[in-house]
Amino acid sequence: MITWFILAAVIALSVLVILLYNNLVKKRQMVEEGWSGIDVQLKRRNNLIPNLVETVKGYASHEQETLDAVTKLRTDAGRLPKDDVAGRAQAEEALGLALGRLFAVAEAYPDLKASQNFSDLHASLDEIENAIQMARRYYNGAVRGLNVAVESFPSNLIATQFKFEKAEYFEIEDAAERAVPKVEF
Repeated sequence: MITWFILAAVIALSVLVILLYNNLVKKRQMVEEGWSGIDVQLKRRNNLIPNLVETVKGYASHEQETLDAVTKLRTDAGRLPKDDVAGRAQAEEALGLALGRLFAVAEAYPDLKASQNFSDLHASLDEIENAIQMARRYYNGAVRGLNVAVESFPSNLIATQFKFEKAEYFEIEDAAERAVPKVEF
């Protein structure tokens, strides 16, 4: 009888360990999926920026400093390692601010504002910014789920044993810079 009880306890403990391990793996995969979603949207935005810059150049050639800043920040953001969450957040924050300045420059050019190409690029960029926001929410939710599992008992015992680590949130440092640049035409 005691042998059966010990065997049942060992089996129950084994099942618990397996379930906790699989839950941690699932949460880690959700974090990776979330980061991939952010990365895809940031790449879409970075691919759109050269077209936007070229369109603005045709109308506002003397605004070269603003155009160069956007181009440099886009290049800098693209050079960061894929898994550098904090670095990417900081670079993308600076790029968002530069894009806001670019749209502010565009306001001074009525012909540019009336250009269908510029309007289409602006609408595409707005759509991408919304997609980035949704991807960040998904990623940060997945990070929260993983971090809670890594720190909570009894899954923290399994997390420690199998070297699961907390993930980093995708955050923007300055509250004023969190806002999407608002441009009115």
